Amino acid sequence: MTMLNETALAGKVVLVSGGTQGLGAAIARTAARCGAEAIVVTGRRPEVAAGLIDQLESLGSRALLVKTDVANLDEAVASVQATIDAFGRVDCVVNAAAATSRGTLLDTTPELFEQHVNINLRAPFFIMQAAVRDMLARSAKGTIVNVLSISALTGSPILAPYAASKGGLMSLTRNAAHAHRFDGIRINGLNIGWTATDGENVTQRIFHGAQDGWQEEAGKKLPAGRLGDPDEIADMIVFLLSDGSGVVTGAVIDWDQTVVGGQD
Repeated sequence: MTMLNETALAGKVVLVSGGTQGLGAAIARTAARCGAEAIVVTGRRPEVAAGLIDQLESLGSRALLVKTDVANLDEAVASVQATIDAFGRVDCVVNAAAATSRGTLLDTTPELFEQHVNINLRAPFFIMQAAVRDMLARSAKGTIVNVLSISALTGSPILAPYAASKGGLMSLTRNAAHAHRFDGIRINGLNIGWTATDGENVTQRIFHGAQDGWQEEAGKKLPAGRLGDPDEIADMIVFLLSDGSGVVTGAVIDWDQTVVGGQD
């Protein structure tokens, strides 16, 4: 349960890319608990969102699921227009969809690199473009949060294309925030660390042969004794979407248990 004010997003229309499961779904639920008027979630596989729309509506928000593969630029941009067509506007955007497949500098193919760039960088760029155009056309304020990664700051050798794409999105976040700072449009990002999401579970099993209980074992090696929780991250993201975060824009917050540059 969120610790945010239940009216933090009152009257807001929220678009969450990659919102059908994991962190994206947690963000959507938190937005609903914080009074969002309407929430649009997008994803490639609507079947994994079974029950989510009902959940959001039971929490008091109007809700819509838009089947979207953000690797397809037309579909990514169309998700913004679908939000506007359904609810008249878009007030808040969260770019949560991401590719996390593995690759090093030496074994990454052009196709894998392109996949990461298309999903992790190109899609957020043009989703933001479409949303900001709507905000400007209405002379309205708005907020955007990009889900980044602590890997944007360097990352593991096996995350080369992921780190490159998230690093680009980190820079884009600040660039766009600077460009629209006088338009009342605030844009921030969150460099999240290792988090216990559905997607991470699949990734660990596919690429690292993880077995049941891997989350607990991995957590024992971390300062907090556990992996990050999607609901905690969702609270931070909704806070950044809300007026509660004040004038903050262009901020990239490290949400992790490690301290960049720290040494023992």
